Amino acid sequence: MKSSAVDVAERQKQFGRELGRGAKHVSTASPELRAWIAECGACQLPVDWSRGLYESLVRAIAHQQLHGKAAATILGRFEAGFRSDGFPTPQQVKRAPVEKLRRMGFSGSKVTAIQGIAAAALSGQIPERDEAHELSDDELIAQLTELKGVGRWTVEMLLIFTLGRLDVMPADDFGVRHGFKVLMSLDEMPHKRHLLEQTESWQPYRSIAAWYLWRRADAAKLSKPPAKIAKPPAKSAKRRAPDSRS
Repeated sequence: MKSSAVDVAERQKQFGRELGRGAKHVSTASPELRAWIAECGACQLPVDWSRGLYESLVRAIAHQQLHGKAAATILGRFEAGFRSDGFPTPQQVKRAPVEKLRRMGFSGSKVTAIQGIAAAALSGQIPERDEAHELSDDELIAQLTELKGVGRWTVEMLLIFTLGRLDVMPADDFGVRHGFKVLMSLDEMPHKRHLLEQTESWQPYRSIAAWYLWRRADAAKLSKPPAKIAKPPAKSAKRRAPDSRS
């Protein structure tokens, strides 16, 4: 069921207040985060309150191993390729010929994955938003990772950016790990267990902390000096060939 514009606006307003409380909490728990939050500013974690889990999972599959522009192009063809008011329905996707989906740009494995997601949505394995609110993070991870092509990271992104869950630490995410490395001035990338142990005190607002870690990783990329290009060795002057005409 899609949320009305009024419901979405009110939910976002409440969520914004919660983001502020969460930022204060993680600032208190971590001096390093406190300094970065002071520099970075208010948390702007985006959540699509009107998007269902089925659509979020299909979009996530489309983005796997692709640059954003390429995935957006494929999804544009996908949405335009069906007669529907908005995103293609599970019924349409499940019945679609494989060749049709392949022509849109999906690989064979992605076609299998998204048609499996469509079938799971029809069977009830993928809950509606209202039903998902009754399930814990761990329950949703266990239930959705049974789907082909859907791993823990994909569900964690759904928990954060679709459902607005505030206590998710995606420890397998490269950006989060890199942001933590830079924030804590570590010599090496942290292992998953180390990252989870070190961020326990950030509960119950680890999603907010993860957003700041992503921003820290982005800032580190922007401030990184460009690599020096080695100059080619100077060429020795070539001896001029004698003029054969002389």
